[in-house]
Amino acid sequence: MARDEKTGEIGVAVQSHYFSVGSVVTWARAGVGAVATQAMVDPKYGPLGLELMAGGLSAPEALASLLKGDVKPEVRQVAMVDSRGRVAAHTGSRCIPDAGHSVGNGFSCQGNIMANDRVWGSMKSAFDSRGELPLPERLVAALDAAQEEGGDLRGKQSAAILVVGPDLRPNGWEGKLVDLRVEDHPEPLRELRRLLRYQTGYRWIDKGDDLFSSNRMQEALEAYTKGMELVPEVLELKYWVAIGLIGSGKEKAKGLKMLREVCDEEPNYVRLTEGMVRAGSVSLDPSVLRSVTG
Repeated sequence: MARDEKTGEIGVAVQSHYFSVGSVVTWARAGVGAVATQAMVDPKYGPLGLELMAGGLSAPEALASLLKGDVKPEVRQVAMVDSRGRVAAHTGSRCIPDAGHSVGNGFSCQGNIMANDRVWGSMKSAFDSRGELPLPERLVAALDAAQEEGGDLRGKQSAAILVVGPDLRPNGWEGKLVDLRVEDHPEPLRELRRLLRYQTGYRWIDKGDDLFSSNRMQEALEAYTKGMELVPEVLELKYWVAIGLIGSGKEKAKGLKMLREVCDEEPNYVRLTEGMVRAGSVSLDPSVLRSVTG
């Protein structure tokens, strides 16, 4: 759980031998902070912690307030970080060993029912040493280090990551940059990395669309290329890039070439394109369409 000093982004990531761990552990709100509530989880630490920080309390103050009102703080493990990078962590005395946490500059690593007492220290070292990475990749790197050190004593089942932006939004659900969950998988971190790669690829495509609409053609094409290179197995991305280029008229030849390649690989895109032409979603001369779709 961390705040990125460079970007102000805030995030939390987790792996556990627990079904759908992200539904109970990961909490974050853009411009406010993040909470990880673990061990014998009391889910209210998440939303209430965020509300307290949104109301002006620091992460240490918010955590102290919630612990004070908890009748069983000794079985909780909770960590919080606020929008200024202030961190607080608590591992109760009755958390199942090995359990503990390690706090760094703007972040905290914690675990319970771990294979040994080195896990959270290894997470801290991994997060500290990867400052060049974007926050989502850096968080997952810390989870990888935990697993390499032994991880959850019970094994692996699920994982999740939630990252929000630095700017406060009017609504709590706004400002999410990454929100991914692996509910049940034999290799949850590997699957989480795959999903993160997909999301990054799709975000590059979205960025390309924004650049394209601003008539920044070369930058748009570079963004499209990055997105398609990240997830080359997703043919649909290439298809929609092609349709966008054709529809703009500015890079029609490039778009037609891409469309032909897509249709050659997957004939169902021929039917989709014909349907889009009939619906008026894309303008293509029938003879051009026939030359592309065969």
